[in-house]
Amino acid sequence: MANITQQLVKTDNFETFVNRSGEGNSETILFLHGSGPGVFAWANWRYALNTCGETYDCIAPDLLGFGQSGHPEELPKNRQGWTNLWVNQLIELLDRYGIQKAHVVGNSLGCSIALELLLEYPERFGRVVLMGPGGTPNTKLSPELARAKGFYDNPSEKKMRQIMGWFVYDAEKLAPEIDALAATRYETAMRPEIHLSNESIFATAAVPVPVTALKRIQNPILLVHGRDDMVCSVESSYYLLSHLQNVQLHVYGKCGHWTQIENQESFNNLIQNYFSSSI
Repeated sequence: MANITQQLVKTDNFETFVNRSGEGNSETILFLHGSGPGVFAWANWRYALNTCGETYDCIAPDLLGFGQSGHPEELPKNRQGWTNLWVNQLIELLDRYGIQKAHVVGNSLGCSIALELLLEYPERFGRVVLMGPGGTPNTKLSPELARAKGFYDNPSEKKMRQIMGWFVYDAEKLAPEIDALAATRYETAMRPEIHLSNESIFATAAVPVPVTALKRIQNPILLVHGRDDMVCSVESSYYLLSHLQNVQLHVYGKCGHWTQIENQESFNNLIQNYFSSSI
C-alpha cells in the first residue's frame, strides 16, 4: 500500500486540501470526486490512492466548496460559474506542483469537470477515465438523486445513511462501509460553510457539453459505469460513447454508482491498465 499524505495547498486564488500518494512517480493521475452532501476526495478515492500510488503520482483534491478546501467569497449563480472556478482551481494546483501533464479519473460531477478540462486545456491531460458520468441531455433526475439534492431540507445522519444506501447495488453487503461514510459525511455536510456552498451547487443544473465540442475531444477516454446505477444511469455513458471519438466503455453488472468501492480491486486494475496503454 502506498503512503498517503494530506496537505492544504495555497495557490494564487484558492486553498485546496489535497490527498496525495506516490509522489515522485513519473506519471500523474488527478482524481476528481463527485457531488452530494458532505462528499470529499478521501471518501471517493482512498482505495485507489492506496493501490495506484504504488505506480503513479496520485492527487485527489477536495474541490472548491467541498471537504476541507476553501469556498468562494461570492457564490456562483449557475453551474457553469462553479465549473469555471473548479477548472481554474485544478490548473493552478497542477501548476503549483509543476505537473505539465496528467491522466484524469472523474466520478459523477468529476466527469463533467474532466470534460471541461479537456475542452480548455487538452494539452495538459493524457488518458481520461469517466466513472458514472451524468450531466448529459439524456441524464434523468432519478428519485434517488432528487432525494440527495434535497438533503438539507431536513438533514439527519439517518437520511445520509439512506442516501448512501441508494448509491450502491447491495447496501446490505456494504453496510459497514455505508455506516462509516454516513457518519463522516454527515459531520462534514453540517459545517456552515459546507452547507452554504453545497446548497448553492445542488440548486444549479448541469450544463451539457455540446455534441460539436464532444466530437472535437481527441484525448483517449474510458467510460466506466455500473449497470445498476440509480443515481446517474448507464444511458449517460451510452450517450458519451456515441459522440466521443477515442472512447471505450466498460460496464459492471450488479454495481451501482460507486464502482471504485463496489469493485475496488477490478476498478483499480482496470484504470492502471488503461493508463499504461495495455487496453
